[in-house]
Amino acid sequence: MTIARQYPATIAAPVEHELVIKKSRFLGLAHPVASPEDAEAVIARVKKQAWDARHHCVAMVTGLLGDQARSSDDGEPSGTAGMPILEVIRRRELTDVVVVVTRYFGGVKLGAGGLVRAYSSAASETLDLASLVRRETLTRATLVVPHAEAGRYDNLLRDWAGSHGATLGDQTYGAQAELELWVPPAELERLQADVASASNGSLAVIVEEERVVDVPAPR
Repeated sequence: MTIARQYPATIAAPVEHELVIKKSRFLGLAHPVASPEDAEAVIARVKKQAWDARHHCVAMVTGLLGDQARSSDDGEPSGTAGMPILEVIRRRELTDVVVVVTRYFGGVKLGAGGLVRAYSSAASETLDLASLVRRETLTRATLVVPHAEAGRYDNLLRDWAGSHGATLGDQTYGAQAELELWVPPAELERLQADVASASNGSLAVIVEEERVVDVPAPR
């Protein structure tokens, strides 16, 4: 049996959250990104919009395997802001995400421990609001059928996908109908067998390339 490679998840859309601690406002933003350059653009927008804030502390993790990471304390004592935010991202096994926590100083110093807790909490509570997107390797499988049978096999593939972790792809209509399905590698043999059974052996699935795809994860 083929064992699917595990990838870090990402988030589906930007989320924001505000936390007030001892009169300081901590504004958290978690934003999906495709590269460090995308993350820098997000950070620049935040700094422009909240130009009057004292600090914009940042952490980002990028890359399909989450192998690129950066963080910044942006003037807070070393290790009290950027790294705690980064640790939150790491613990949740996320990638292709940037988290910016903007602080409006309220006049009360929090101390090193208080800052670590504040930035960690702001990042964590912000990410709590995000919808996750998991990533997995799927194989493209195509079923070519006569037009008269397209509806029947489309229904079969839809039902099959729902119980085998597969994702429906495109439908193409030329001389015959081509129905596309993206299938976990471990389920390919089962798909072949089920299609053969449904067609009395007259049809076979065409197995093509693999790719890593984003799949919404249950909340």
